[in-house]
Amino acid sequence: MKKHILPVLVILTLALLSCRAVIPATRLLPTATIVATRQAPATPTALATAIASPLGTVVVATQSPMPGADGLGDEHYPKMGNGGYDAIHYTLELTVDVANNKISGAVTLEAQAKQALSAFNLDLHGLKVSAVTVNAASANFSRQDDELIITPPQSILNEEKFTVVIQYSGTPQPVSDAAFASEQVGWYGDTGVYVFSEPSGAMGWYPVNNHPLDKATYTFRITAPKQYQVAANGLLKSEDINGTMRTSVWEESYPMASYLATLIIGKYKLVSESGPNGLPIRNYFPLNAGGDITGGFNRTSEMISYYSQVFGPYPFDVYGAAVVPMQGGIALEDQTLSIFSDDATDELTVAHELSHQWFGDSISLKSWKDIWLNEGFATYAEALWVEHTKGKAAGDEYMRGIYNDAKKHNMAAPGNPAVGNTFSGFVYERGACALYALRLKLGDEVFFKVLQDYYARYQYSNASTDDFIAVAETTSGQNLKDFLNDWLFSAKVPALP
Repeated sequence: MKKHILPVLVILTLALLSCRAVIPATRLLPTATIVATRQAPATPTALATAIASPLGTVVVATQSPMPGADGLGDEHYPKMGNGGYDAIHYTLELTVDVANNKISGAVTLEAQAKQALSAFNLDLHGLKVSAVTVNAASANFSRQDDELIITPPQSILNEEKFTVVIQYSGTPQPVSDAAFASEQVGWYGDTGVYVFSEPSGAMGWYPVNNHPLDKATYTFRITAPKQYQVAANGLLKSEDINGTMRTSVWEESYPMASYLATLIIGKYKLVSESGPNGLPIRNYFPLNAGGDITGGFNRTSEMISYYSQVFGPYPFDVYGAAVVPMQGGIALEDQTLSIFSDDATDELTVAHELSHQWFGDSISLKSWKDIWLNEGFATYAEALWVEHTKGKAAGDEYMRGIYNDAKKHNMAAPGNPAVGNTFSGFVYERGACALYALRLKLGDEVFFKVLQDYYARYQYSNASTDDFIAVAETTSGQNLKDFLNDWLFSAKVPALP
């Protein structure tokens, strides 16, 4: 932008001069001032060069660089994420000492400024930062709570692309999150390594702009003892053994929310298959795992094919799952590699997490208050799988059971749950009921067209409840705001159409 300012001013000045012959002299002001702004270099000067012209003084004003905001203003998590820049790509180069649960290495962030930046933040919980560079020059940094504050040696211009390298080490600690009363999220290193980061746990193992609004692509270059399997998001690009260590490189080439970044390191049995259209599917199961653990994954390829028909094409270039040595009935839809505790591997849970690849991963939230767009959709996807495999009556029975439970307990509205209720049952169940009710109101043909249009409109980006309602209204040609607001925000559970 800077290099275009003066030519524009010259053209403007010449244009005004050329008009002097037709403008009455009495209409000309004795002095005219034209002010143009430009993004600042590394100077805080408020007003810079004054350029003389026959019309008067042309003043070029310089905008001062400012620190990026220390949050993205999420209603539920106001300090989550950071303002002033867009993350483009993360490269995580980590050596993992599995036995002692320690990591060391670097994260390289490629980003683009959204304003002139004098400083910017990343989210980081614990861990020791030893050095930071910005565009290969040493940068000052400080820590405040979970903020890593970086001051580059030279201010960054608006729209400038820049590269940050952060050297760090330590023992990753899970993060206490307001969404849960007692559980922590992020890195677990007690038995091998596995990661469950939703919503805020990503900052527990790497410095990051920790909000779904700032999605990025990823490279994972992980070095660990060679006796362990290593897996991360995306496709495995290479594996190299050097002595007792193995370096695995994984590439996630589609934009991904930070909480969906994952890593597993341990002793697993890899089971690979080819899915629809040759899609690679790779599942990591505990050694000697029986059918009670692996059986729920037997129909993954069929599930991908079915959901691709009703939602739209599968959004990524690989899929798979990892069953980790953890109890608690927990599963998470990490992008292209869903993670399951070993007591949460039934077929409907597998279907639930797979459907998130469309709704939650490809389409991510604009704000955590809209979590029903993830969990309500995935819960309704369970009912769709029941319908697909057992018939429409069985799918209706499944949803009627959920609805009756919601009605019996007068479940709270799912459209804006309190932070502590982010993952409460009513978000899942009444959220699914909202979609079921919409299907009954619109009919199958229009309803599934709504889902497909919503997916096509917002894939690889972010959406809100209002965005979904707008698509539903446009596709159906009906005014649906009051109808959906009753299901999503009304204190009383509405009657089914």
